[in-house]
Amino acid sequence: MSRIGKKPIEVPAGVTVSVDADNVATVKGPKGELVRSFNKDIKIEQEGNVITLTRPSESKEHRTNHGTTRALLANMVTGVSEGFSKTLELVGVGYRAQLQGKKLVLNVGYSHPVEFTPENGVEVEVPSNTKVIVKGISKEQVGALASNIRDVRPPEPYKGKGIRYEGEHVRRKEGKTGK
Repeated sequence: MSRIGKKPIEVPAGVTVSVDADNVATVKGPKGELVRSFNKDIKIEQEGNVITLTRPSESKEHRTNHGTTRALLANMVTGVSEGFSKTLELVGVGYRAQLQGKKLVLNVGYSHPVEFTPENGVEVEVPSNTKVIVKGISKEQVGALASNIRDVRPPEPYKGKGIRYEGEHVRRKEGKTGK
C-alpha cells in the first residue's frame, strides 16, 4: 500500500495548480512555471489548496505510479514556491571553480579545465573557489547537473580528494604500509 500516494499535497499561497483532461499538470508560482505529463490512470483532484491523488485499483503498476505521481507533483509545488539547491565542495590542492559568464569552469587536476553550461531554469553560483551551489525550480534538473559536476572527479578513498556534496561522508581507506 502506498503511504506516500495517500498523503495530500498542501498548495501554498501564491501557487496555482491546474490539471487538464490529459493529466498534464501546470504549476505556477513566484519562482516560475513547471509543466509535466502524468499517467492517465491516476486521478488528480484539487479542493481548495489541497491536492489528493487516487488510483483505480490495487495492481502493482497503479500502486507504484500512485506514489511516484504524488512525489513528482509535490516536488513541482515545492520548486515553484521555494526552489531547490545542492551544494558541492571541491577538496584537493589546486582544485578550484569559477564562473565565466553563465559557464562553470572547473580546474580539478586534469590537463584541461572542465566546462559546464547549465540548462534553462538552473543557475550556478560560486561563493568561493572551492564551493559550487546549483539552484533551480526543477529538482530533477538540479540533481542531474550536481551529479554530472560530481562525476568529473568523485571523491577518492585514500586522500579524500575530489568533488563531493556538502556534508557527504567519504569512507577513508588505509594506504600501503612500508616495511
